[in-house]
Amino acid sequence: MGSLVNENMSHLPLYMQIKEALKKDILGGHYAPYQKMPSESELMSSFGVSRITVRQALRYLHVEGLIFTSQGKGTFASKPKATQDVKYLQGFAEAMGPKGYEASARLISIREMTPSREVRSKLDVLAKDGVVEVVRVRYLNREPVSVDTSYFPVEIGRKLFSKDMIGDIFPLLENELRIELGHAEVSLEARPADAGLAKLLDCESGSPIMWVQRLTYDRLGKPVDFEYLAFRGDTYKYQFQIERS
Repeated sequence: MGSLVNENMSHLPLYMQIKEALKKDILGGHYAPYQKMPSESELMSSFGVSRITVRQALRYLHVEGLIFTSQGKGTFASKPKATQDVKYLQGFAEAMGPKGYEASARLISIREMTPSREVRSKLDVLAKDGVVEVVRVRYLNREPVSVDTSYFPVEIGRKLFSKDMIGDIFPLLENELRIELGHAEVSLEARPADAGLAKLLDCESGSPIMWVQRLTYDRLGKPVDFEYLAFRGDTYKYQFQIERS
């Protein structure tokens, strides 16, 4: 169990120190997902604090989704979700690498095809022009978290056939294809996983999926990459920071 002896947290209130200590134990695997947590009385004894202080700490762990309570059974560790802080236009590995995660990808398919009406509209291309579709499974610490289906105008996409697709697309576009990226439009919605997604993500069909559409433009405002990103709802979340001007 975590300890309060940590100079970096000594300025924090006791309940926050306990929260951070328990959080470290949960994220570090000391408590496995769905393992029962110590009782309030046990935590009081272990940390030498009052029940009110323990309950405050547990309340914050609940808010962060790190524990859950089952009526009459006790409190249990949740399966922590990886959180991507959406402040800048970043690729998957660019966002998660600095957080200590091992991020990788597996290429499922790459092909030139006739685009759907939505893809044509987003990329501003004609059906006869075609697009290149790239389907990949993205992994965090070797566990599947998303299926990324990306579409590119053929003048960009054809160059990807000879590229290594195990990393982020954005650095590849910038560093190898010399495309200066500008901004992206992002939308999110909830969906159930169909059988195909469920198989790739190693989850049950019908499980909650965070469905993200992202259209990325270059510096001149030309669309260069349209993506459908299907994230497992139990493993990943987007976190936004917005300000009221």
